Amino acid sequence: MTAITLLYIVFGAILLLYTVQESGAIRAIKRGFSDISPDRRIQAIIIAWLFGSLIEGASGFGTPAAVAAPLLVAIGFPAMAAVMVALIIQSTPVSFGAVGTPMLVGIGTGLSGDAVTGAGVASVAEYVPVVAGTVSIIHALIGILIPLIMVGMLTRFFGASRSFAEGFRVWKFALFAGLAFTVPYVAVAHLLGPEFPSLLGGLIGLLIVVPSARAGLFLPQDRFDFPPRAQWGSDWQGTVEPDTAEAEIAPHGQPARREISLLTAWMPYVIVAVLLVLTRTVQPLKAWLTGPDTTLALRDIFGSGINASAQFLYSPGTVMILASLISVVLFRMRGRDYGRAFAISARTMSAAAPALLLAVPMVQVFINSGGNGLASMPITLAQGMSAAAGEAWPFFAPLVGALGAFIAGSNTVSNMMFALFQFSTAQGIGLELAGITVVVALQAVGGAAGNMICVHNVVAASATVGLTDKEGDLIRKTLIPMAYYVVQAGLIGMAFIHGGLWWLAAVIWAAAVIATMARSRARLAAQPAE
Repeated sequence: MTAITLLYIVFGAILLLYTVQESGAIRAIKRGFSDISPDRRIQAIIIAWLFGSLIEGASGFGTPAAVAAPLLVAIGFPAMAAVMVALIIQSTPVSFGAVGTPMLVGIGTGLSGDAVTGAGVASVAEYVPVVAGTVSIIHALIGILIPLIMVGMLTRFFGASRSFAEGFRVWKFALFAGLAFTVPYVAVAHLLGPEFPSLLGGLIGLLIVVPSARAGLFLPQDRFDFPPRAQWGSDWQGTVEPDTAEAEIAPHGQPARREISLLTAWMPYVIVAVLLVLTRTVQPLKAWLTGPDTTLALRDIFGSGINASAQFLYSPGTVMILASLISVVLFRMRGRDYGRAFAISARTMSAAAPALLLAVPMVQVFINSGGNGLASMPITLAQGMSAAAGEAWPFFAPLVGALGAFIAGSNTVSNMMFALFQFSTAQGIGLELAGITVVVALQAVGGAAGNMICVHNVVAASATVGLTDKEGDLIRKTLIPMAYYVVQAGLIGMAFIHGGLWWLAAVIWAAAVIATMARSRARLAAQPAE
């Protein structure tokens, strides 16, 4: 059931992409980004970091990668590059994705019990916003460098010179975009609570960064583009191809496809964002979409006592399919063009089905492995780590969160599994409530970082661009920013609790990561392209 719901989202994302492509609207979007900047680094920051964060705040559960990766492919990114940058941003905004679900449901459900209220917490409902405030600060301190690391990864693995330094040349713009998102993100978390930091942070960031980019503010003097398509490696490309054809010519010499304005071309994605916000924030509508009348429920399957359910009307897949249907009217599409988009989308989704249908049960076996007096495998691993770490546990707490997200494919599930464990472990090493709050926040931050490498997200995002059997390569690449994120979170957590030299250690770690990447330029420049 879980795999089918993920495939449904994949289908919706691909259908929306091909609707935009087959209508000819993609050409207007390409021109729009060329008007802002033809630089692929700038395009990645705007689409993946800012637009992706907005979509994460509205929907979550891997949707940003499913939306951003096809859009990047459509404007000329290699499929592998598009998925990689879309996965890297599945970090800072994730803790407040889906209108705060990882905090409200993940932490809220995970911390239910007498053990929490007996430790000085008045109520879990009042405690979650406190944790959320700490989460936002830790994320902001780490996430401000994510756009810079992302473009460094882009140029290192997909540039002609294979150099991190080529991406770092946009450091001013990257840091500007990082601040444009993280500052309102923290403010919203403290003022409005955990529902809207990512959503409003992404929206405000777009409103600041796009006009600034049009004005040339903080843009580099050089321009980065990918090598000619003929030089792309076979592993760079998926089965989804960008629309490279010029306007078709009708028999009487008139264009077969009318010119579409930039605003109209972007409307499908605006519609997606608006519908996601409405379905997640308008409570009567949300209640109906998630209620018993609109929920597909299977009870006591095969007499096993197991129940399963799916809320397809509430799914982001439905939102994207609905936006696609509206776009048919909006773009005045011909029936055969939309039929072609539908057929290609179905074939692409089918290619992703075997991996998802096998990966999801593997995850469920891992999560549900406890019983008969034995703890589950994730809990056993976490207990072993805490016993070995002792008072240094806050440094390792984000790793447990990342492990949970990697296994379960969800920051929300990771928080549900490990929030109480983190709370109890922090109590066990003698921390006061303020220190315990930091440890629980580190769980949420680590769980967000784990989304960069979780199998569900990698497979689903790859499927939207027709990239199959490359999941291992993508995980090896995204392990680099994930490692930076988890280690930096641990250092900042230790600094919050113990202060002193731990703040210096956090600064040194961030500087060392950037310096190590930048130094690769001279060595790599002397080597031929791989």
